[in-house]
Amino acid sequence: MIEEFGQIDILVNNAALLGGKGVLDESTEFFDRAVRVAALGNFLNTKHVGRHMAERGIRGSIVAISSSNGWSGSAGVIAYAFHKGGVNNFVRAAAMDLAPYGIRVNSFTPTAPTPDNPELIKEWGAGGVLDRPRAHGIGGATGDEEWRRPSRFTGQRAPLVPMGTTGTPTDIGHCVAWLSSDYARLITGCDFVVDGGARAKNFAYAPAPAADLAGPLPLIPLDVTGELDRELA
Repeated sequence: MIEEFGQIDILVNNAALLGGKGVLDESTEFFDRAVRVAALGNFLNTKHVGRHMAERGIRGSIVAISSSNGWSGSAGVIAYAFHKGGVNNFVRAAAMDLAPYGIRVNSFTPTAPTPDNPELIKEWGAGGVLDRPRAHGIGGATGDEEWRRPSRFTGQRAPLVPMGTTGTPTDIGHCVAWLSSDYARLITGCDFVVDGGARAKNFAYAPAPAADLAGPLPLIPLDVTGELDRELA
């Protein structure tokens, strides 16, 4: 890469193993491998690319891909939740180490994006992860033992995302590209999330029926100088 492009200005850490099981069923082997892939992937890439940038005076950008599972709990993915939670504080610590060199380290948290790639849509459908919920309960091969509780509510429920969609890979790319640009030159040690408000939502929140909502409300004009002058007069 260096021979071809001359230097590295941007690093995106995205090494991780998806899947797995819950804490009662996960194997030591899978847990160890999943954590090692994510931990060493973030550490070694950041270490060597960070040194490359520092030695050449490159004010670069490093972005680690986190997950909503790193901020809140989901059943059945204990290894994934563990290493994504570690990514979040690794970013903050690495940001402090590299700040004197002008190198920024941030994270981005995607949340069950909806595919917008035509080839993926053709193969898997347009609904993405949210349209393919887990069929079984928590962990295990089938998760249907009597003592287990189902990991997902299967009845009718209000939309889970306040803005109706968690976005697409293109939305993710726009944010990561902005983080890697000079427009974000003083942003470091932060996490950015493009999820339509999913992470910010109170767990008990359920939007009211459309008929019960107030609106549309009148827009406030951007230029209100004339109105303010009249009121002050």
